[in-house]
Amino acid sequence: MTKLVRHNYSRARDKTGRWLLLGLVVIMAGAAYLAYRYYGDTAGRSGQVLAWLREPAEHAEWAVQAGQRCAGAPFILPTSGLVGYLWDDSFRPGHRHQGIDIFGGGQVNETPVVAAFAGYLTRLPEWKSSVIIRIPEDPLDPNRQIWTYYTHMAGPDGDSTILADYPPGTSEVYVEEGALLGYQGNYSGTPGSPVGVHLHFSIVLDDGNGKFLNELEIDNTLDPSAYFGLPLNARINQDQIPICEGTAS
Repeated sequence: MTKLVRHNYSRARDKTGRWLLLGLVVIMAGAAYLAYRYYGDTAGRSGQVLAWLREPAEHAEWAVQAGQRCAGAPFILPTSGLVGYLWDDSFRPGHRHQGIDIFGGGQVNETPVVAAFAGYLTRLPEWKSSVIIRIPEDPLDPNRQIWTYYTHMAGPDGDSTILADYPPGTSEVYVEEGALLGYQGNYSGTPGSPVGVHLHFSIVLDDGNGKFLNELEIDNTLDPSAYFGLPLNARINQDQIPICEGTAS
């Protein structure tokens, strides 16, 4: 009787172990899927960004140029370099990138940043590395107002690389398309914790009362693809490096 009990106990333990192992495999497979879902596309682009930052001269064909207008696009490109991360990229679960990141491949305060479209520039008093430009009539939808947002224009400790013409507190200063705004930087918002030297650019919706919405929420921003004539939506563009195939003056 004791042997039978032991035998049954051993079988039950083995069966339980198999179910636990199967459950672990299912959990690991789910985690792998989620990792691919959230990081797969971005991981590929991260490899391109690292290759570019190491040897930009070796990948000159990857670069766009400041002031370049892709054929039929209403906006000109706001800076030069590799368009490394796109709108709706994901860097971690739940995160959705609200704009595009263009890496110049140079040092802080070296790669110019220009206005992608004419409008009225504001720099809030607390902004060390950012400006925003109000465009009263969206060139793709004249019935609405939009805002173009430019950031990371400061060194690692928050030393601004924005043009001195636009000090903190600047409000509603008209700038022409192509006007120099400043230079690429690597300020993350936390002094001493720099990001790679680049420009983050977003197209932000108006709140309906003449103010811009919170740029940190992707639902408050627009896919910039049609504005630049490039595939800048990460869910649509899985692996292509966005470059202008044709240009228009």
